[in-house]
Amino acid sequence: MSRQIALLRGINVGGRNKFPMAQQRELFAALGHKDVTVLLQTGNIVFADPGTPPEETARAIEARIADELGFPVPVLVRTRDELAAAIAANPFPQAEAEPKTLHVTFLSAEPAHVAPLESLEEALDTGAYTPDRFRLVGRELYLWCPNGIGRSKLAEAVSRARLGVTATARNWNTVTKLLALADA
Repeated sequence: MSRQIALLRGINVGGRNKFPMAQQRELFAALGHKDVTVLLQTGNIVFADPGTPPEETARAIEARIADELGFPVPVLVRTRDELAAAIAANPFPQAEAEPKTLHVTFLSAEPAHVAPLESLEEALDTGAYTPDRFRLVGRELYLWCPNGIGRSKLAEAVSRARLGVTATARNWNTVTKLLALADA
């Protein structure tokens, strides 16, 4: 069995879309997944899978959540190796010393463009957001905010960008903990 990581978007945030951790575990077990571990309440689930393609796993999870909870929840799934590759591809290794300043936005696909522009870099005048920086690497967008994400104008601009894909962000601590759980 291979390990997969499900990243659910927009649950248990601000009292909306409640989906308790115990119910998350039960739902994944009901889908036939083994060794289900939930990290935090915000939809980070590590589980064993017989090798189902991640996109197929995500669709099955989304359908089951909609059936059981009555609201849609976008789900992105990465294999253990895909998550390890995303960690290895971090373009801001200097940020790892302060992991709360580094975030990864996982994307359902590589964005073809940022409506109405051709690229995210074209959409954002990155020099205007110094010292904050971002880099799009495949299906991951890395955002480094040395002074914190809370008041970052770049983080705000990136979150408003219309990428045309499903996206969900995690801080570096969560990303590395998910890999450790997948390796356990």
